[in-house]
Amino acid sequence: MSDVNAAPVLDISGAALVRDGNELWSGLDLAVRPGEFIAVLGPSGSGKTTLLRAILGLQALSAGTVTVAGRPVRRGNPEIGYIAQTRPLPPDTNLRARDLVELGVNGTRFGLPLRRKSDRERVDQLLHDVGAEAFAERPVGLLSGGEQQRLRIGQALADEPALLLCDEPLSSLDLANQQAVTAIIDRQRRERGAAVLFVTHDINPILGMVDRVLYIAGGRFTLGTPDEVLQTSVLTELYGAPVYVLRAGDRLVVVGVPDTDHHHPHDDGHGAHGGEVVA
Repeated sequence: MSDVNAAPVLDISGAALVRDGNELWSGLDLAVRPGEFIAVLGPSGSGKTTLLRAILGLQALSAGTVTVAGRPVRRGNPEIGYIAQTRPLPPDTNLRARDLVELGVNGTRFGLPLRRKSDRERVDQLLHDVGAEAFAERPVGLLSGGEQQRLRIGQALADEPALLLCDEPLSSLDLANQQAVTAIIDRQRRERGAAVLFVTHDINPILGMVDRVLYIAGGRFTLGTPDEVLQTSVLTELYGAPVYVLRAGDRLVVVGVPDTDHHHPHDDGHGAHGGEVVA
């Protein structure tokens, strides 16, 4: 899907990150082209979410550089769309679905946002793109987790970003909503050339879309196609302990993943304890 001749949307060079005296990873080089879909896997505390924070300009690297669309990272970069984990909004949230998406369109303006015709047209288009037209006028707190996640994607797409950072966006969603959300994200990279960096605990819902896998564990990482990375021998070497990749129909299961030595409760939402379904 990606254009191998195009300049990278995301370029990470010699990156390292040390936190609380522990090296999460070092020597990371990653160039992501327009339309490329990268899955980021690994146990809790390995630094997957921290990597996204570095790209967003929220976390300084210990070494190396990160550029997005050829420019150094910075907070509030409109070239980046960020989709977080599903966290249900309170039932009494005083916003309609339309209002939530509109925050992505004009929420960065100074002062009180003025509703313009072009803004409404843009919101209408985003609601259409994420399949949220049917519940556009409903209170967001009364919507399902899958419906709320569609709206968050609408927010993330407001500036037509060149790079989509997805941090466990399928967590707590049922299979039907997982499929719907991944289809929306995949359409953005196919039709608009957005590059995708997709942190996930389970690669199975996106396996058919993934171009490359970045697997981080124990301060080390490996990068390659799913067939190259998701092998018993590769993950065993990465972890320094026996790890097995099993096939169950069209699904992959990784078993024997060791517990991480250093668990960081605010980084990455899922642990790897003895047998983690990640692939």
